[in-house]
Amino acid sequence: MPIIEITSLDHPGLETFSSLTEAQLRNRLEPTKGLFIAESPKVIKVALDAGYHPTSLLCERRHITGDAADIITRCGDIPIYTGDRDVLASLTGYTLTRGVLCSMRRPTLPSVEEVCNDARRIVVIDGVVDTTNIGAIFRSAAAMGIDGVLLTHDSCDPLNRRAVRVSMGSVFLVPWTWLDREIEDLHSLGIRTAAMALADKSISIDNPRLMSEPRLAIIMGTEGDGLPQTTITRADYVVRIPMSHQVDSLNVAAAAAVAFWQLRARPKSPEA
Repeated sequence: MPIIEITSLDHPGLETFSSLTEAQLRNRLEPTKGLFIAESPKVIKVALDAGYHPTSLLCERRHITGDAADIITRCGDIPIYTGDRDVLASLTGYTLTRGVLCSMRRPTLPSVEEVCNDARRIVVIDGVVDTTNIGAIFRSAAAMGIDGVLLTHDSCDPLNRRAVRVSMGSVFLVPWTWLDREIEDLHSLGIRTAAMALADKSISIDNPRLMSEPRLAIIMGTEGDGLPQTTITRADYVVRIPMSHQVDSLNVAAAAAVAFWQLRARPKSPEA
C-alpha cells in the first residue's frame, strides 16, 4: 500500500478528511458514491469486521507501525496518508482520536421490511438530531439486543463521524435504515408500537402487557420537544419511565437504554 507523507494541507486526495462536509460525504444525489469517516483503531476494526470497505487512511506517523499496523494490513492497496499530530489536526480541524481516521464507502441500506423481518424488538428514532445521542442510542441498542433501528428522515445520520465514534462502532452491528413511511404502517409488518412519552394515558414501562408483546417498536423522540402528538395518539402504547425526586424525564439516550433493557424480548417459553 502507498504511504504518502503529507507536505501540504491541499495535497490531492485529502479532501475527504479536510474540505468535504458531512452532507457532501453522504452524497444524497449519488448514494453509491457516498463516504463516511470512521475514527480510532477500535472503531475502524469493528467496521472492517462488519464488511465495510475502506478507501483511504489518515494516521499519525507513529501509528503506522503501532495502533494502525493491523488496520493497514487489512485495508489492502489504499492510500495511507501520514504526518505529525499537529499537521493532521490542522488538516481536519480537530485532534484525531487515537490518531487514526479511515474513509469508508457507505453501504446500500436494507429496506424497512428487511430490517423488521423476524425482529422482535426494534427502535424508531424520531427526529433526534444530536450526534452524541444517536451514537449512544445505537450503542445501547446493540448491547441490549435490539434487532433493528429505523430513523425518520429528520434524524441525524448514524454514519456521522461523531455518532460513529460515540457508538464505538455499534452502528455497524445493528441493521438500520431510514423510515420512508408512517410509523403506524409498521402494523402491517406485525409490529405494535410503544411511544416513550409523558402523557395522561401513559402506562409504566414495567407493565406486563408490554413485556408480553411478541414484536414491539420502541419510539424515541427528540431531545427537547419529545414525540409529535400525532405519533403519541396513533401509538398502541404510550409508555413512561417512573421517576423519583421530582425529576420529570431523562435524556433521550439514557431513556433509550432503560427502555431497551426493560422491554427486551424475553426467551420464548418451551410450549410457545
